[in-house]
Amino acid sequence: MKIIILGAGQVGSSLAAELASEANDITVVDVDAVRLRALGDRLDIRTVQGRGSLPTILRQAGADDADMLIAVTSSDETNMIACQVAYTLFRTPTKIARIRESAYLIRGELFQNEAVPIDVLISPEQAVTTYIKRLIQNPGALQVLDFAGGKVQLVAVRAFYGGPLVGQELRYLRQHMPNVATRVAAIFRRDRPITPQGDTLIEADDEVFFIAASQDIRAVMSELRRVEKNHKTIMIAGGGNIGERLAEAIETQYRVKIIENNRARAAYLSENLEKAVVLYGSASDRELLMEENIEEVDIFCAVTNDDEANIMSSMLAKRLGARKVMALINNPAYVDLVQGGQIDIAISPSQATLGTLLTHVRRGDIVNVHSLRRGAAEAIEIVAHGDVRSSKVVGKSIRDIKLPPGTTIGAVVRKDQVLIAHDAMVIESDDHVILFVIDKKHIRDVERLFQLGLTFF
Repeated sequence: MKIIILGAGQVGSSLAAELASEANDITVVDVDAVRLRALGDRLDIRTVQGRGSLPTILRQAGADDADMLIAVTSSDETNMIACQVAYTLFRTPTKIARIRESAYLIRGELFQNEAVPIDVLISPEQAVTTYIKRLIQNPGALQVLDFAGGKVQLVAVRAFYGGPLVGQELRYLRQHMPNVATRVAAIFRRDRPITPQGDTLIEADDEVFFIAASQDIRAVMSELRRVEKNHKTIMIAGGGNIGERLAEAIETQYRVKIIENNRARAAYLSENLEKAVVLYGSASDRELLMEENIEEVDIFCAVTNDDEANIMSSMLAKRLGARKVMALINNPAYVDLVQGGQIDIAISPSQATLGTLLTHVRRGDIVNVHSLRRGAAEAIEIVAHGDVRSSKVVGKSIRDIKLPPGTTIGAVVRKDQVLIAHDAMVIESDDHVILFVIDKKHIRDVERLFQLGLTFF
């Protein structure tokens, strides 16, 4: 597939790295020559310096015969104009744009061929807000991902000393929870993946990914770690787009305080938020945190646009008694450095956005793609089509499907029914199959496995 990516920032660079490894023809456009040179030295891609909204630059990047344009520059307006130019002059089949400003997203009719021709809208702020909201709603989870319209969830938790299943084989999971259907999709132990088998032992500090119907998630988590009380008090550091959206999303369910260091922005938030308490000041101000009883805060969530400020304020909040701290971190080099220490969860905006983009780039009828463990693994929801003659999976039991190495089927959604996978289960046409792939080099193999053959002609 020939793909043009506009923008060589965190999202554009991460996406280019993902797609270049899958034998796509990738061209990245950016105004920053230094950034392009660093990307070109690291990846097997073409780079073009210039403004991605200009027809001459798009033609130089290969827009005449490109299959897809992905506009993820830092400017909403540049992204929109680039899609307009690609549609009008080059008839590019698929146009994806990142739009940050919520005012553009209010009117759905704006983005259609008769107006601004964008096929897929990506809102990083909304993706991150949804991601954080799920973590707040599931105490103890490191990652929570939705599939099949929310019927199924994949959850990552860290197994704690004293958990009922720690030190036991996975085969006993069903005995512990006879009324709950679940499956462990993967285990990461000391950052190395383990494909789960019946005799696999769960050890303390294992990062365990399990899949279950949404209503059963809490019960499964209780088997792997101490059950945490539901959160009540949330403190948000940063009143920008993400902080405002997060406060709006949770202020009716929790006691929310939001700290903003810009006086005008703080005044705006206090007028527009219904229940959240808005505080003017610095989230790194020890006296302010103590005055606001930081030791009673269940979650301190730092979501400013400054990585260092988020890290330092989170560490300070943790030291002063906050039960759990989360920090939004754009620099991928920082994420692995800080998570699991004084900072409980490091949130990468580019990884939260990447899955949405990959959903529209992958081959086959893929409904959902989620990037896991900072891009080390993927969870995919793909629809099975065809029959026993035209498909390699339809009409076969899971034990007879030749899955690529490190790939497991976690669940199948058949109409409104959630079925946790087992070896004897037979895949039917139109099933939504949820797979966990711990080795990214086998993604193309998974796509081919679900593609229809020609035997039905």
